[in-house]
Amino acid sequence: MPPSTPSTQQYAVPSMPHLSPATSRHRSSIGSSFSFGPQHLVDSYLDGNTSTISNPLDPNRSVLPASPRSSPRRHRRAKESMSRQHPLANDTTDVFQEMGNDGDEEDEYEWGMVDRMRLWRHDALMQHLYETAAFWGDKIVSWTTAKRLGDDPNDAFWLAQTYFMTHQYSRAERLLTRPFSTAPPKRPLSPAPANGNLFLSAKGKEREQDPPPPLTLSPRLPMGPGAMVEVPEDMQERVSRLVDMSVACRYLAAQCQIRQGNWAEATEMLGEANPFRDSGRSGPSIPNVDGGIKVEASMCHLRGILMLKLNRGDQAKECFMEALALDVKCYDAFEQLVTGEMMTPDEEWEFVQGLAYKQQTPQDAEFVQLIYTCRLRKYKHATEHTLARQRLVDEYGLGDNPDVLCSFADALYANFRWADCFVITSRILGLVSIHNSTMPLHIACMFHLSHLHSKLFILAHEMIDQEPENPMSWYAVGVWYLSGGKWTQARQYFSKTSLMDPRFGPAWIAFAHTFALEGEHDHAVTAYSTCARMFTGSHLPLMFVGMENIMLSNHVLADEALNAANSMCDGDPLLVNEMGVMAYNHGEFQRAADLFLKALDLAQVTQSSQKAWATTYLNLGTCYRKLRRLKEAKETYQKVLELDSRHSMAQHDDQKSRLPRWRDTNVCAEGSSVR
Repeated sequence: MPPSTPSTQQYAVPSMPHLSPATSRHRSSIGSSFSFGPQHLVDSYLDGNTSTISNPLDPNRSVLPASPRSSPRRHRRAKESMSRQHPLANDTTDVFQEMGNDGDEEDEYEWGMVDRMRLWRHDALMQHLYETAAFWGDKIVSWTTAKRLGDDPNDAFWLAQTYFMTHQYSRAERLLTRPFSTAPPKRPLSPAPANGNLFLSAKGKEREQDPPPPLTLSPRLPMGPGAMVEVPEDMQERVSRLVDMSVACRYLAAQCQIRQGNWAEATEMLGEANPFRDSGRSGPSIPNVDGGIKVEASMCHLRGILMLKLNRGDQAKECFMEALALDVKCYDAFEQLVTGEMMTPDEEWEFVQGLAYKQQTPQDAEFVQLIYTCRLRKYKHATEHTLARQRLVDEYGLGDNPDVLCSFADALYANFRWADCFVITSRILGLVSIHNSTMPLHIACMFHLSHLHSKLFILAHEMIDQEPENPMSWYAVGVWYLSGGKWTQARQYFSKTSLMDPRFGPAWIAFAHTFALEGEHDHAVTAYSTCARMFTGSHLPLMFVGMENIMLSNHVLADEALNAANSMCDGDPLLVNEMGVMAYNHGEFQRAADLFLKALDLAQVTQSSQKAWATTYLNLGTCYRKLRRLKEAKETYQKVLELDSRHSMAQHDDQKSRLPRWRDTNVCAEGSSVR
């Protein structure tokens, strides 16, 4: 059974207003006669026949039909040799070979020059010879476009893909958005039987070689001013672009525009909302037809990335939720939602448990749900999280998987068991050099455990040497400076980390911590508030805002921030402790005592380190003294001394609890920073 009963109410994709027609104005330039909006693509998809999975306009397909899954080569058994060879010398595995018996079809099909060059192109891609792939791919596109591009745009797509892999985004975009003639060629040019002929007559075995494809004449598109393609009115019906013939090409073109920082062009290419949403052939209940990941879901994810670039956080959240609802295999969308903390813990749990796993991946639904469940935040549903991890280890053999181990470490860190968490994170980094989900936990544990500060220094240097372009490396440097009380230097490196990755939450929180630890509470409130606006699903920035306002004696603002944080997550014992502090400040001693008891109960439920809650026990004892319950106050202070025998305030207050007529003027410890 799954870790918990999934919600019966699945995520509903919101409706979208109808897009305006793309051809509102008619001019002769390609920039105006062809709109880059996706409505024309949707209309073509709805008007066409979508019964086959090879239709490039179908948003439910993946790019698998466009990839060469079968090899034109016949694998022959290698001749046995007495000499010892490298193990890879006899490897005849083809990464593009389909599972199935298609040997008879390969015998019947005679491969031509274009087919062989396609093989060269893809072998070059697999061997990271991108210039080789681009060189032969360019020749293939020239021949296929001269024949008729509308029959198969895959060659142009893979050439653009090669340009994208080599960071030639402008070149790839130009190929995908330039107009191509879709009309058939006029006639082949017959070579003249003269001595100056390019293709000389061959004799003997040379006759078996395939001649190059015949030269053809395609309608030429005249170039206008500024190298813009001008499309005459009589040729517009015979001209099209790759982005209008293939969903995958449009997706790749938008990727190129985003990499170049062309936000407006990318928005027009993708659309403000999912154009296929109201087509009647799209939705979470419609499975992928070829076993891959829906291009429609990938486009929704990319649209979410674009919305983040445009500082539209709410729209980005909807795009990521729609992407994951359309295809649960789109992990990038899940990562953005969870790592970016765009939803509250309750919303996160309900949404992930309500995804259409069985409809989209009937054979792997249970595993996908389990692996997603273990990545959620650990403030609630402790039993379900434990059961999910246990099943992943026992039933699926993932006991040594970094992601599953990271879930264990995250649960330990949430319970303030830093030493145990460090053991798990060290194991993960022994398996992989750098694990993005693990590194913040690993670095934080080294910060909290003072005897590991020297190792933190070494780790930061190693990360800078190995991956200077990784924001995590500079974050480690900032944390090391933070551990030494060098607030200004730490702030500089946290600022650099946030500039390299604006969505890296720990850097923003640590940046604000530097102000709080330095005593600059006003600046700390501003920094925490900025973090709260960026990570709308996390209660931590609001809680820290409340703690800073407590330090500033702004009780009204502190109550507002803490109540807002509590509405988002009511299962964090540290937050409940801070609410108890505010109740004490308001003179509500019984309510404060109840909140401190609730915080301790939550801490015991999560099996956290008891020593981390010594201050909460001290707060509870102070409330008992205010209520004149001196016996209970003494027992509570004794508990503090058991946890920390050197706690001076507990020793002093323990003596006070022995004086029944003494008038107490001590205040509760405010804003305990147990994290």
